[in-house]
Amino acid sequence: MKTRSNLERVLEARHFAVTGELGPPPSADPEVIGSKAKFLKGNVDAFNVTDGQTAVVRMASWAAALLGKEEGLEPIVQMTCRDRNRIALQMDVLGIAALGINNMLCLTGDHQKFGNHPTAKGVYDVDSIQLVKMVRDMRDEKKFQSGDDMSVEPCLFIGAAANPFADPFEFRVTRLAKKVAAGADFIQTQIIYNVDKFAEWMKDVREKGLHEKVKILAGVAPIKSMGAARYMKTRVPGMDVPDSVLERLQGVPKEQVSREGIKLCVDIIEQVRQIEGVAGIHLMAIEWEEVVPEIIAAAGLLPRPGVSA
Repeated sequence: MKTRSNLERVLEARHFAVTGELGPPPSADPEVIGSKAKFLKGNVDAFNVTDGQTAVVRMASWAAALLGKEEGLEPIVQMTCRDRNRIALQMDVLGIAALGINNMLCLTGDHQKFGNHPTAKGVYDVDSIQLVKMVRDMRDEKKFQSGDDMSVEPCLFIGAAANPFADPFEFRVTRLAKKVAAGADFIQTQIIYNVDKFAEWMKDVREKGLHEKVKILAGVAPIKSMGAARYMKTRVPGMDVPDSVLERLQGVPKEQVSREGIKLCVDIIEQVRQIEGVAGIHLMAIEWEEVVPEIIAAAGLLPRPGVSA
C-alpha cells in the first residue's frame, strides 16, 4: 500500500497547508537542527531542508531531514541537479524513501559561482523538470531512467518550485505547466512581496486549469531589516520587492523594523489566502525560525490539522 505523507493528506483533505524551512548548518553539529526544529514543531505540516542553498557547503539535506524527523517533524528533502548526475540522484531518491522520508522537492540548484567553492564543477546532468519526471517514473512505473525495473518503488510526494516574478513573465506559467506535466504533485513559489503580480500569475494558472492539477503553496517570508529588504530588491535575481514595501518599513523606527517585517508577512499570508487556487503557504524564515510560531498564530493558522492515514 502506498505510504502517504502528512503533507499529502493535509492537501488532499483541502486544509490550507503550511510548510516551513530549515537551513542546515555549515558544520556537523546535530544540535543546530534540534534547536531550530522546536520552533517548527506543531506549527507546520512539513518542513523543507535546503540542499546546498546559495551553493554553500552545509550538512546534507537528507541527513538534516532525518534529524528533524527524529524531533517529530515531517521532512521535505530538497534535491538539486547542480551536484549530482542522474545515477547519484536516483540513488539518493531510493535512500531517502528507504529512510521513511516521503516528500521531495526537485530543484535545479543555485549556480556554484555564487557559493564558497566558485570554481567547483557543476553537474546539471538533468534539469529540475527532468528530475521531476524521473522521480515520478520511479514511483509510478517502478522504472529507473535507464528503463530498468525495480522491485520496491520510492513512495514520494513530489514537489517543484515556481517563480511568478522572473522574466520573461509571460512564460512563467508555461514553465509551471511543464513541471505539472512531468509529474509534480505540489509547488512552492518564490517569496511573495508583490501580491498584485502574484495574483496576476495565479489568474493565468487558473485559466490553464493548473490549480486543479497541482497544489500551489505561496512562498512568504518575514523581513528582518531594511538592509535585507534592499538586498532582496536589488541583488537577488527573480525577487520582486515593490517600493511600497520599502516605504512601509522606512516608516517605522529602526528598532521596530523587524516587528513590522513580521506584520507584513502576516498581511501577505492573509492576502494570498484569499486567492483562488492557493492551497497553502511555504514560510521561509531561515536563521529566524524563532518567529515562525508567532507568524502562524497571528495568521490564524493554528492548530494544524491532524489527518489520519
